[in-house]
Amino acid sequence: MCEEMSRAWREVDLDALTHNAQVLQGALAPGCRLMAVVKADAYGHGAFSVAHRLEAEGIQAFAVACLAEGMDLRRMGIRGKILILGYTPQEEAPLLCRWQLTQTVVDEHHGQALAAQGLPLAVHLALDTGMHRLGIPAKDHGALERLYALPQLRIEGVFSHLCVSDSLEAEDMAFTRLQLERFYGAVRWLRGHGYDPGETHIQASYGIWNLPPQPCTWARAGIALYGVTSDGSPTARELDLRPALALRARVASVRTLVPGEGAGYGLAFRAEGPVRLAAVTIGYADGLPRDLPVRGGEALLRGRRCPMVGRMCMDQLLLDVTGVPEAAPGDVVTLIGADGGKRIRAEELAARCGTITNELLSRLGQRLPVV
Repeated sequence: MCEEMSRAWREVDLDALTHNAQVLQGALAPGCRLMAVVKADAYGHGAFSVAHRLEAEGIQAFAVACLAEGMDLRRMGIRGKILILGYTPQEEAPLLCRWQLTQTVVDEHHGQALAAQGLPLAVHLALDTGMHRLGIPAKDHGALERLYALPQLRIEGVFSHLCVSDSLEAEDMAFTRLQLERFYGAVRWLRGHGYDPGETHIQASYGIWNLPPQPCTWARAGIALYGVTSDGSPTARELDLRPALALRARVASVRTLVPGEGAGYGLAFRAEGPVRLAAVTIGYADGLPRDLPVRGGEALLRGRRCPMVGRMCMDQLLLDVTGVPEAAPGDVVTLIGADGGKRIRAEELAARCGTITNELLSRLGQRLPVV
């Protein structure tokens, strides 16, 4: 048995990842290129293996959330553009230079503070087109002029983020169109006043699924790159994307309970009849929601669905394997992925927990090796 697969692990299909990148690239406008979003350990898929495969397949730009993630990619040997989408304190400007990272300017004050460090910095300007999270207001032309006047900032691009592009409701689609108008209006104003907007990007995964191809330099693909939707809701475009991740663990022990016996913390599970329980080597410290068993969580064992029962522990959970009489210690349990013709999708697991796949996958713990 491989040591990495002895307890619990993440299995990543790099061929599926490559396939998804090709499909997404094919859905973009001519001249627009895919930027791979690999923040949060590539949404739980393992940034090291994901970034290396994608760069080998021709992906030339990556997006991360913070300075530490960008530095990690450089240490891994990633040579392409690395854009930090989030805030980096001005005191860390020397590291931005040293590791050749492109920093987002989150507002005018942030840009001024970065420039005050006296270092040449590659930056992209975030434009606030209505999400009101980060960015310079798209219509604040004075702020844009002042930022372009800072010689220390090498403004290489401008971008924005669509906040309701995941929705096909008429009101939300109208707001997305308004955001697009504000973004392209700012880009036109920059060009018309002699400022080079550089690389432009506004589509993320749902912008690719739900919008026509956009006339931009980049499209930032996050959750779509990994072959899943955030919540299983319908999209305007059907793309042939394949889930790239499976989550597996092992049966540590199997025992039989007689009617009336309890199991687990608080004896929260009570056997109503003869029951066989398997202790499975994964728990909430690995990133699973603790209330998954009480929300109807299931796992696959020998190609059959088995319900989780009792209270999930930090490192283990209990599975009712009464319907799998041949279940034995060492068996592989699948929590996300396929086994014997059956599949549990990440969307299903996330929905049971009242969340989205983005959160579920990015929470998968670092003690789960990537195979």
